[in-house]
Amino acid sequence: MNLAKAVPLFSGSKGNSYYIGSTSEGILIDAGRSCKQIELAMQANGLSMKSVGAVFITHEHSDHCSALRVLSKKYGFRVYASAGTLNALSAGDRLFDRTNALEIKSEVALGNMLIQRIDTPHDAAQSCCYRVVAPDGKSALVATDMGVMTDAVRRAASQSDFVVLESNHDIEMLKNGIYPYYLKQRILSNKGHLSNDACARELVELVRGGTLRLMLGHLSEENNTVQLAMKTSVSQLEQAGMKLNSDFTLDAAPSEGSVRAVIF
Repeated sequence: MNLAKAVPLFSGSKGNSYYIGSTSEGILIDAGRSCKQIELAMQANGLSMKSVGAVFITHEHSDHCSALRVLSKKYGFRVYASAGTLNALSAGDRLFDRTNALEIKSEVALGNMLIQRIDTPHDAAQSCCYRVVAPDGKSALVATDMGVMTDAVRRAASQSDFVVLESNHDIEMLKNGIYPYYLKQRILSNKGHLSNDACARELVELVRGGTLRLMLGHLSEENNTVQLAMKTSVSQLEQAGMKLNSDFTLDAAPSEGSVRAVIF
């Protein structure tokens, strides 16, 4: 059976890209590494670039779109994003063919999949996250780059079988780290990034509601570690009476494209 899977090709400060779909049909969410790196990560996961139906961009920051122009030129991929993001991508010369870039207002059907846009609070033109419904009705949400969790994102997560949720930084590591003050304040703001603690609180409610396949995304290399992010979430989930690999599964999306496909 050609099962739907979520493949975190890259996640973190150096770039972000996820493949969602089956071996024969899927999409890319973001393209924040080089075209060659994305091609090699796809190949390492047994996936062909020919299976990519379109690229969905969450926002215009370079760690989410740096390969977009080259990918679009090489493969002719259609690009979807919010109107604000499309305008920002165009202004930054990130689009190879503006006529092949389309606004996703709420949702779009692509092949046998349905992709839904949910807006996110981030310091970008009009950032969003995406929920993908597979042909069998199973769904995955990739939600990163947001300063606070909104009711709309929370609702989309609760309706999904698999969720990637941002666990960007440990607050104390960030406050005591090397970043300049203005950058620390940006990250901590309501248009910055979710902390480990904020992510963990959301995961507890998701598991209580029945969303049991979880992944931490967009971990900072300077202000976080995989071990710390995992410990924070697992600890809060265990305090709520939930046991790892029994009541829920949890992993951290890799910064470099190791094989971590999740069947959802």
